[in-house]
Amino acid sequence: MELVMKNRIAILLLAVILPLSCHQVERVAPTADRQGITSLTAYFTSGKYVDQEMGRLEVTDPNTERYVIPIPWFFPEASDDITTPYMLKVRVRATLQANCKLSPALSILDLTEENHFTYTDATGASRDIVITGERVKSNKCEILSFALTEPSILNGMVDKAAKTVSLITAKDLSVAKATAMVSPHATISPDPADPRNYNGDDGVVFTVTAHDGQTKAEYKVVKNIPEKIDYGLNTSSAEFLFNLDPATGLGLPGYKDVDANVSLGVIDSDLIVNMGDGSAPRYYNKIIGTSGGTIKLGSAVPTGAIASDEQDHLLLCNLAQPGETFTIWTTSSVKEEPVVLLSFTNDEDVPLGLEMKVIGNIKEEASISVTYPGIAEVTQSARFRSIHIVDGAVSSNELKDVMATGFLWGAGPAGSTCVPAASAKNDAGWYSCVYSDNLLTWFKPDLTIGKQLNGYGDGTDDVEGGGTYVDSNTDPNNLDTKGFNKANYLALFVSNHFPKWWPGPQLYVYDISSGLQGDNIWNSPSLVFSKPYMYDKQFNTGGHDGFGASGDVILAPSADGYMLYIYYYDHYSQMIGGFSLDCIKR
Repeated sequence: MELVMKNRIAILLLAVILPLSCHQVERVAPTADRQGITSLTAYFTSGKYVDQEMGRLEVTDPNTERYVIPIPWFFPEASDDITTPYMLKVRVRATLQANCKLSPALSILDLTEENHFTYTDATGASRDIVITGERVKSNKCEILSFALTEPSILNGMVDKAAKTVSLITAKDLSVAKATAMVSPHATISPDPADPRNYNGDDGVVFTVTAHDGQTKAEYKVVKNIPEKIDYGLNTSSAEFLFNLDPATGLGLPGYKDVDANVSLGVIDSDLIVNMGDGSAPRYYNKIIGTSGGTIKLGSAVPTGAIASDEQDHLLLCNLAQPGETFTIWTTSSVKEEPVVLLSFTNDEDVPLGLEMKVIGNIKEEASISVTYPGIAEVTQSARFRSIHIVDGAVSSNELKDVMATGFLWGAGPAGSTCVPAASAKNDAGWYSCVYSDNLLTWFKPDLTIGKQLNGYGDGTDDVEGGGTYVDSNTDPNNLDTKGFNKANYLALFVSNHFPKWWPGPQLYVYDISSGLQGDNIWNSPSLVFSKPYMYDKQFNTGGHDGFGASGDVILAPSADGYMLYIYYYDHYSQMIGGFSLDCIKR
């Protein structure tokens, strides 16, 4: 007992002595290059844009005491909706460096007033700061589109980097009228509608003045044929066009409002959006996303999908149940009634028409593929219809079945897929990818599997480090193929089945002229353009509430062959937007 007591006393003494024998702990200075508030973001708290970002301040001076969040004059930028009423109650969030804080905590602020806070940095030093807001007019001054209206309609090719517009024609343009679309709320002078001579080498110079009245840019419009690069895309030309909430920005149904099967098409200057319920598809300016109205339908009933080819022809189809007539209609204008391209009876035991894709030009040669989806809780499917167009007429209409490969898909829209052809000649096979399988697959012309890229990563959420880019939370079943400048491209858009969970929507574009290369979706040598992490752009970060997830992606070459547009739609994440690339030699 005495020995035990001595041991306990020795342990207690050791516990006292050890801290006295150590060096005094020093305060470690923060390792960040700069300390403080790095950004302030303002969000709507009311109205139809609630929870969307209103404005953002990137802080460049860590010692400033007055933080003024710039609020756009209008929201969305292309609208006439002023932001003044919303500034009275704004949710503000700050991005702070580690160990920094604001007191009181940020909450709902009136950004028309000065809001006072105490800011404490990582060293413990404090100072008083002010957070407020200021409406600012846009400084954007670009020509977004330029087109001749007389003597004939001709779309100009806009090069924003060089600030030129090329009129690609050999016609006499000594007396020509035009129309131009410029940045929202900007102005252009002189008036393009006035007759002018565009024949000269010097062209015509237009000045675009931004909404702020100060920022200006000059564009030269010339009759010219720009030089292309020898092959494919100029990847450095990638430009973000817009990303909008379909419900508030475009007036489309919200993700809770309708169990939609969305699909996309492009005609000339318009992006076409179909909800798959038989209603008239709506069209929007493909550069800035402003609404144009609904297309003229006539007898067409687009209960299935829409698609478009490489020369501004829109295709629409119905969803035909077994025994019903399946029809594809086509049109080249939002104001002209579609006409029947082909029609036949669906003799299979599953529906036809949920997904449709086309590559090529339906007035010359093209390959159209239409998917047979599975039936929920009844059967899966591995069938699609391949339709080959030669000299503007149907050359073949064949049933294809990949069941022997084990590649299957379920009911739509989330569990189904599309199967775009690799070439307009219909001789290079097809591509597909499905939910839960996550293998981007190339089927050879004989319907065996020629190549598969794995969608799974290393099981982590580290995007930059190569984590699980495509997992069971996503729907990697949105694909499209198109030819552009001697190359064939494949787009894969991975929509998000559960928006509140990582990883969010993803976009990949591959050069498939020589097939798919590599092993993984996100680092394939064939990859030419990608946005693997678009979570910050989505508008719904909640659940899915049991509705059917749907999405689409489309590659849309301009008819003149200089531009390639990419558009995406994720119904659950409530985001629709696009990018543009070109093949101009610079």
